[in-house]
Order: sequence, then C-alpha cells, then structure tokens
Amino acid sequence: MSEGFLSYRGAVYPWHCDHMGHMNVMWYVGKFDEATWNLFSELGLTRAYMEANGRGMAAVEQVIQYRKELMAGDTVAVHSAVLEARDKVLRFSHEMRNTQSGEVAATTVLTAVFIDSAARKACLFPADIRTRMLQMAKAAI
Repeated sequence: MSEGFLSYRGAVYPWHCDHMGHMNVMWYVGKFDEATWNLFSELGLTRAYMEANGRGMAAVEQVIQYRKELMAGDTVAVHSAVLEARDKVLRFSHEMRNTQSGEVAATTVLTAVFIDSAARKACLFPADIRTRMLQMAKAAI
C-alpha cells in the first residue's frame, strides 16, 4: 500500500490481549473501524452529514491479513487509502504498523456501500463526496 493518510493512532492495552498474549483479532477490527470513521470524515461522510441527509455506509466485505503480533504496550498507527470509488461503492484499505518497529502488523481491504438509511438500499454518492473520493484514490497511486 502506498503511504495513504494517517487515520488512527493508538496503543495496545493488556485487556486487548488474549490467552496467547497478543492483541486479539477483535481489537484489530476495532482499530480499523476507528480508522474507517476518520477516512469517512475526510471524505465529508461525517455522522452529522449522514444524520442530516438520511444516509449511511454499510460494509459488505472485509478481508484482513494478520502479519505480525502486537503486544500490550505497543503503539500503532493506521494509514488509509481509497482504492476505488464507484457511484454507490467505496473500496478502501488500511495498513496498521507497529510504531516502534515500523513493521506491518495487519492490513485490511473493505468494500462499503452508500445507503439511504430509511429505504435500506444503495444510493448514489453526492458529486462533491465522489470527487473527494476520486482525488484521494489518485493521491494513493
């Protein structure tokens, strides 16, 4: 993945770790989710925008690769990038790195659909948001 933009920084706490002593998969997903909301905000898809316009985002696919263990006390940074922007669909990626070692701990690629939250059906992204998505996709190349 190219650098993307910094969408999350955080730490691994002892309660994030499982019986193997490393961060449990549920916390990778949680940290990636926080990065997702920061990405959406950069695109103009804020909570306030979605509430005011009766819109939402629905995840339809997520693929995660776990590469290196993270332990309690590690700090992480997630960088995000738009991979593809279609009329109703956004594909994006996150890369989580251990900030001390620089090693990639995990990556994920997600596909989300823009929805009318009342009808619960896919709808078109507004032109200004789609433009931002396309600009971010070009910047990630």
